[in-house]
Amino acid sequence: MDGFIVGTGRCGSTLLSRMLSEHPQVLSLFEYLNGLDVARRFAPGRFSGAEFADLISAEQPFVTAVLRRGYDVAEIVYPYGPGARYRPGQPLPWVLVSMLPRLSDDPDSLFDELMSFATSLPRQPIVTHHRQLFRWLARRMDREFWIERSGSSIDYLGALHEQFPEARFLHLHRDGCEVALSMREHHAYRLPISLLYAAPTDDGQIPQLGPLDLLAEPSAHDPVSRILESRPPPYYFGRYWRDQILRGAKARSKVSAKNYTEVRFEDLIQRPSEVLAQVVEFFGLERDPAWLERASNLVQGAPSRRFETLGPTEADALLEACSPGSGALDGSR
Repeated sequence: MDGFIVGTGRCGSTLLSRMLSEHPQVLSLFEYLNGLDVARRFAPGRFSGAEFADLISAEQPFVTAVLRRGYDVAEIVYPYGPGARYRPGQPLPWVLVSMLPRLSDDPDSLFDELMSFATSLPRQPIVTHHRQLFRWLARRMDREFWIERSGSSIDYLGALHEQFPEARFLHLHRDGCEVALSMREHHAYRLPISLLYAAPTDDGQIPQLGPLDLLAEPSAHDPVSRILESRPPPYYFGRYWRDQILRGAKARSKVSAKNYTEVRFEDLIQRPSEVLAQVVEFFGLERDPAWLERASNLVQGAPSRRFETLGPTEADALLEACSPGSGALDGSR
């Protein structure tokens, strides 16, 4: 059964994707949908293969802005170095950011194959393009099923279910305050969340970005650099987590019970074998003791908690911001 792992950013879903990538039946697709142009990834109408290829090979402007300023992002695993097609700071096709490097030691060559296949596709709905690409990659990697996972995908669970009504959806979630604080330390989240909620930088100012500022040359005082160098109040990141969880809660009511389940990241870390057995059953995968052991061994312990490092004012504001989202999760259990 093909499906999706959905969640907010920084919820631990990368670990679960890595675990599933070890399963002999599963093609685990890392960060495919999240970085595609929001206006086009599920657009109505019919699109040529060339238009589809353009969509999946376009850069993600926020990622480019972060990398051009010398910041590392853990999810970006493209192998920069001798022989690589791209250099740090250059615009990177989205599918080369994380997905293809997870599937091949030579992602540039796989990218060329993928582009050739995508361009050859007929004019058809965009979701049909996505489906055919997933199946092509599954055959190419000798896997039976695909499971896509993108950060912040709980935000568009409704659209995913509309486009893939037969798919199964596993929602992995984590303590909202810890997610928010992790996002604040993550440059590729700090930038868009700060802009979305007009969060002040360390000097108390709210940077204003023009339409070309993301792609402008970095400087000491450009607004993008100021945001990336600052630590905005945690409250804003709590709001982002809450809003995504609430949108997901609204959408999940439309997904049939057999096609939707939830897993706590904290349980996955504490009882990996037990939780992974539940994941296998939900997706209809074969039980494989060797895989279960390999996947369980990927757990390296629980992340250090950040909430206890906050002062009382910041802690109270963050709890208040997260409270409606936490309540929605409690109500789903």
